[in-house]
Amino acid sequence: MLKTYGHLHDDMKVVRLPAIHHDGNAVIVSGSLGSLLIDAGTSWYQSLQVERIRGQLGDGRLDRIVLTTRRYPCSGGAKHISESFGDIPIHIHHEGQAALETGDFFTTWANRFDSDMPPTKTIPMDDGEIFALGDGDVKAISLPGHAPEGMGYFLPHLATLVVGPLMPRADRPTRWDLPGGSLIELIRSFESMKRLQLTSLVPMQGPAIRGKKHVNEVLNRHLTFFKEAVENEGKPPKSWHRPASTALWLTPISPWPLEEKESV
Repeated sequence: MLKTYGHLHDDMKVVRLPAIHHDGNAVIVSGSLGSLLIDAGTSWYQSLQVERIRGQLGDGRLDRIVLTTRRYPCSGGAKHISESFGDIPIHIHHEGQAALETGDFFTTWANRFDSDMPPTKTIPMDDGEIFALGDGDVKAISLPGHAPEGMGYFLPHLATLVVGPLMPRADRPTRWDLPGGSLIELIRSFESMKRLQLTSLVPMQGPAIRGKKHVNEVLNRHLTFFKEAVENEGKPPKSWHRPASTALWLTPISPWPLEEKESV
């Protein structure tokens, strides 16, 4: 049975805390009935992350953390942040729960950062669960491909989606060769995102991708690349550089645009 947390009310605010170094973006969604945090960053800057969150919430409370993936740049700081706000619940798709509960050093990718993955108690979550905070809700959407537990968090009333490493940045396609990755599922997830008719897409790092036209252009660029990789026996072009050991993305040999080009 799908679960709904909270109730609808008014006054919702969405704040992106820009990624620090290897961290992913963290997004605070707050309403009249409470707040949640989407992704937590690594454990490297977890104390700073707590101060940033408190700076945004003021006297408000943080009620829960929801994760887009088990990968360390998004999940590594979750335990510390949870404890700092009174052991608030941490939600992740059930496919990623065991890795966090056991502090999996490998599939979380923490080993690539020469870091430990803190064993993290979580609550399993499925596609379609709703977190209602006030004047709108946050809907969990299963988006596998980069990882089987990949989730996006959709704010329907804002036509906004937060996706984590499924979209590392507008100019960087994600990898599908990490533990649990699937190129075919990646294509299906991008097609699902296109059907949402988004006006804003928040990637793992870098600025939000804004405007329906720009979002569609970015999704199409990535989708075309993935389909070409299928035709290339599931591999990126040989001309592309080998990813860095910590990278959750591939780097185009000819740079893709990060921002929307202004019309002349």
